Amino acid sequence: MLIRRDNYLRQLISGRGNGLIKIVTGIRRCGKSFLLSRIFRDWLMDNGTPEDHIVHIPLDDRKHNELRDPDKFLEYIDSVIGDGGSYILMVDEIQMMKDFVEVLNSLLYRPNIDVYVTGSNSKFLSSDIVTEFRGRGDEIHMYPLSFGEYYEAIGGDRSVAWKTYYTFGGLPQVVQLEDHQKKMRYLENLMSTVFIKDILERHKVRNGAELDELTKIIASSIGSSTNPTKLIKTFKSLKNIIITNKTVSKYIDYMEDAFLIERAIRYNIKGKKYINTLSKYYFSDLGLRNATLEFRQLEETHIMENIIYNELLIRGFSVDVGMVEIRERNKSGVLVRKQLEVDFVANSGNERYYIQSALSMPDEEKKAQETASFRNIDDSFKKIIIVRNDIMPYTDEQGYLIIGLFDFLLGQSPFKN
Repeated sequence: MLIRRDNYLRQLISGRGNGLIKIVTGIRRCGKSFLLSRIFRDWLMDNGTPEDHIVHIPLDDRKHNELRDPDKFLEYIDSVIGDGGSYILMVDEIQMMKDFVEVLNSLLYRPNIDVYVTGSNSKFLSSDIVTEFRGRGDEIHMYPLSFGEYYEAIGGDRSVAWKTYYTFGGLPQVVQLEDHQKKMRYLENLMSTVFIKDILERHKVRNGAELDELTKIIASSIGSSTNPTKLIKTFKSLKNIIITNKTVSKYIDYMEDAFLIERAIRYNIKGKKYINTLSKYYFSDLGLRNATLEFRQLEETHIMENIIYNELLIRGFSVDVGMVEIRERNKSGVLVRKQLEVDFVANSGNERYYIQSALSMPDEEKKAQETASFRNIDDSFKKIIIVRNDIMPYTDEQGYLIIGLFDFLLGQSPFKN
């Protein structure tokens, strides 16, 4: 089964020959290497690039171990581009090479090479793009399959596809497995032997049990505001383990570093400032999240929220958790402060959208609850409520767009005025 990744292919094509290093980042097993070595390679050959002018070096392949040495790598590259023609160079897992930033900068002095690399570690790549390449790196961040990509690949009944997707996630290899037990075993093995092991080895973590437990706690609380202090209390109550704030913060950084989780910071909409005391964490892939919990917590409400968050990132938005502070009188008539939440504040350039995720809105009381924060925002940016029900999209009397989940994920974009 060939799964098209047209969004990322378009980005690669648009960057062709721009003089920058194209760096494809993303979680392990999301399809970065396949994107370059198969999808993009096929496009290049279909559009006139000779096969022998495409050089592919997967550094995670043991047979290329000697090319992890910077000098041997550059020597090899010079030996294969000797005829002066134009070459495409693709290098997988570039972070496995020592001093790879210097190597990539050296390649920029070879005018007949267009360079594309992949990497699975944000600290090695994203920060270096900004600080080291100084405008000479072009990052393309790749995610596991969106529901749209997933459904295009498998088709069939949308509700069945949705259940399978939110249970097993969107890693391409998982989609190829037809048996549910095989999917579960693959994901559980991948989580323990690749992601957790990789973090333990890379960061020399001594207490793997603590890291494993923290991963489970975050997995079980997607969509809930938290911080290291709250996580420490959870450790204490569940495991009677005392763990420091510094250790929890480091472990969270390691998981973000591996693109395993993403952090959404709280944003005070009226005050127009970020509040760093609490954040929400979402998993880049729900299959890995569910495997962490042995597929025992498949609550659709929070999973749907996680998938909407991922979808917004895939569409290029930066996403925060919104907070609206109001004053209202309690039962005693005393004015008290109250914080209302907007699930997502999605920003792209000058565009902004306020979005609520609601599994259902069966009555006016529930609708009033979901829109309370919207009613206290005094700007004119579009406000959207995404419901699980398969309904016809409509705009209510207050100007809020109500749209079904499938129309949001598969249909026409609601991000239009």
